[in-house]
Amino acid sequence: MTIGQVTLELLTGFGTTCLLFALTLLLSLPIGLLLSLASMSRFRPLKVVVRVFIWIIRGTPLMLQIIIIFYGPGLLHMSISWPSRAFAAVVAFVINYSCYFAVIYRGGFESVPRGQYEAGQVLGMKKHQIFFHVVIFQVFRHILPPMSNEVITLVKDTSLAQVISVGEIIFVAQNIMNNIYVIYPLFYAGVFYLVFCGILTLLFGWLEKKTKFYRV
Repeated sequence: MTIGQVTLELLTGFGTTCLLFALTLLLSLPIGLLLSLASMSRFRPLKVVVRVFIWIIRGTPLMLQIIIIFYGPGLLHMSISWPSRAFAAVVAFVINYSCYFAVIYRGGFESVPRGQYEAGQVLGMKKHQIFFHVVIFQVFRHILPPMSNEVITLVKDTSLAQVISVGEIIFVAQNIMNNIYVIYPLFYAGVFYLVFCGILTLLFGWLEKKTKFYRV
């Protein structure tokens, strides 16, 4: 197998990796916000249930969650049939990262001084106006560094999808390695991760510079 053929196969696997990453990020960011708001709810039963759920998800390995999501319904004789292995992996990733993002969001909301809310009320602003015009930009600035760390971690965590035989880049690299009995495809796959994470690092660095005027 030539280096060109290896590259093409790895690119196919990398496409799956990017798809897992994009879908997880697209879904987990808004769901994480909802979980965050629920975890700060004044309705105590909802607050307790959500926080316990987040604690369980954050306290157990993502690989275990992927296995449970994919194999669990069948073992429990439930009538759930996943459209594909990749779909099940995305469900597990979204559940996991929504909980991590929820904690980051909550930290961002709690970092905004109470005086900001009171100032908005003094100016006659309604709650939704205070949220969208005063609070949200400050929250975004505070959560950007930890959020960027989680997003970059997500890129690498997509490799865990191989545990249920999803054809992401590491899974493809291992298959190539087993076929031609050389290890370089794994290192080659690492280059894809380095480039992807490097681009994200530059992007988040640019965003942090652009949002410096929101610092309080």
